[in-house]
Amino acid sequence: MASTILLVEDEKNLLSTIKLNLELEGYEVIAFMNAEEAWSKFKGAQFSLVVLDVTLPGMSGYELCEHIRKTDKKTSVLFLTSRSSTDDRITGLKLGADDYLGKPFHLEELLLRVKSLLKRSANEGEENGLEEYRFGKCIINFKTYEIYTLAGERKELTKREIDLLKLLVERKNEVIPRELILKEVWGYDSIPSTRTIDNHIVAFRKYFEENPKSPIHFHSIRGVGYKFTE
Repeated sequence: MASTILLVEDEKNLLSTIKLNLELEGYEVIAFMNAEEAWSKFKGAQFSLVVLDVTLPGMSGYELCEHIRKTDKKTSVLFLTSRSSTDDRITGLKLGADDYLGKPFHLEELLLRVKSLLKRSANEGEENGLEEYRFGKCIINFKTYEIYTLAGERKELTKREIDLLKLLVERKNEVIPRELILKEVWGYDSIPSTRTIDNHIVAFRKYFEENPKSPIHFHSIRGVGYKFTE
C-alpha cells in the first residue's frame, strides 16, 4: 500500500511541483494551501507523513504542528520554510517536527528526506522494543512519550526527544558519537547541528538529574559524543 502524505503549501506552483514529484515516486498525496483545511482532513484520516510550510495564511505551520502533536505523536512532520535560522529550526523541533528543510531546496533532497522519514517510521512500526524504562525515581515510557521526572512531575515529550532517550538507554554505559546520534535519531548527518543534541541533553538533565550542573546520568564527552549511565 502506498504511503499517504499530507502536503500543506500556500505557493501554488511549488505545491503542484512537490505534489507531482511525490506522486511520481509512488506516494498518494493530499494537498492543501491552508492549515485549517489540512487540520480538518488530518483529524479524519491516517497519514504516513506531513510535509508542512511554516508561513501560511491564517493558522501557521507551527500552530498546525502543535495541533497534530496534541493528538498524534507518531506521524512524521517535515517543515518546509524560508525561515531557516537556528532559532526557527529549534522552534519547529521543539513543537515535535522530525525534519526541517529550508527554501529554496533541491527536489532530490526533499525526496530523499521523505524516503528517510517514511523508512524510519516503518521500521519503528515493526519493532516491539523497549516500552518503559525506570531508573531511580524516574520513569520513561517510550510508547506513550511520557516521563516522570526526578521531582515526580509528569511530562509529555516529543518523538525526537523519546527517540534520543531510547538510543541512549538502549546503549547504556556506551559513548555514542554525535554523528551516529544524528544518523539514528534525525536520519541524516548534515543538519541539525550538534548544538541541537546539546539542547536535548540539557533538558534531560533538568528532568532527571538532582544537580543538572553535575550530572550522573547524562554525560557529554567532549569532542566525541554522549553517554547515559545509571
